[in-house]
Amino acid sequence: MSRRGKSINLFLMDGTANGRIKCTLANWTGVVYKLPRTELDKCKGREDLSQSGVYFLFGTSDQTGENVVYIGQAGTRKNGEGILYRLQEHKRNPDKDYWTEVIVFTTSNNSFGPTEISYLENRFTSLALNAQRYSVKNGNDPTPGNITEEKESELEEFIDYSKIVMGTLGHRVFESLSEIKAPMEINIDSAIEEDGLLLHLKRKIRKSGQTIEADCKQTTEGFVVLKGSHIELYDSDSIPPGIKEARQKAKVNESGILQEDVLFKSPSYAAAFVIGGHANGLTEWKTADGKSLKEIENIEVAN
Repeated sequence: MSRRGKSINLFLMDGTANGRIKCTLANWTGVVYKLPRTELDKCKGREDLSQSGVYFLFGTSDQTGENVVYIGQAGTRKNGEGILYRLQEHKRNPDKDYWTEVIVFTTSNNSFGPTEISYLENRFTSLALNAQRYSVKNGNDPTPGNITEEKESELEEFIDYSKIVMGTLGHRVFESLSEIKAPMEINIDSAIEEDGLLLHLKRKIRKSGQTIEADCKQTTEGFVVLKGSHIELYDSDSIPPGIKEARQKAKVNESGILQEDVLFKSPSYAAAFVIGGHANGLTEWKTADGKSLKEIENIEVAN
């Protein structure tokens, strides 16, 4: 079933794409802000940022270079301060100097109370951990609180809209590279699925004598070598430096079984990652019925 289109309004508050952005979605009470850390002071006096809400601090780890996120909540205080005041506290905290921008979720009708923001913080954190796109900096698991089934349904709908907005604002913190969890056990009778093209690579490596097999999924972001794939452990002398680095960073057990999904921008880089050397991904990756990626693309062009 095809998904319906959505109308999203992005207001560039400073007139530039890298400044403050306010985001709203048709028929949704949510209000979302994307704010550079350096521009928080410009937000003083904004009524909706003195409300309760949930926020995401985004940055990069100095030690590992990983994308990191901290997910928090802010309630309205007795002095009338809310989200913005909490963000300013984070800005002054030396333990949180890694973040460069924040995305804030609140509402146009100030409908979030302590129960709602606790539930949302818990669910957002769980989704981010499961997606494994970002290193989540939260030290403790937030409590979901006690809510009625009616309220849970309402908040889950808010979360569905939040996922759309978050992706639109450039952070796929809720989206795993692939929704397929056990690729090597999948019967790929049909190559085309709703969310991507499934491909397979099998080759015997001369250097190690191993026959390696890997699965890959073509998505809108590129080519994802799937968790559970068997990759060659030894690098060839001609391996591209970028691929060598990606292989060193990837989580692979002693048998050569990949422990995580890994994204590449081209099929050849994905194939090179698997075999440990140069490869033509258009011919190496094939569907279950033996059609190469090159053949599939030629069919698409002809049609």
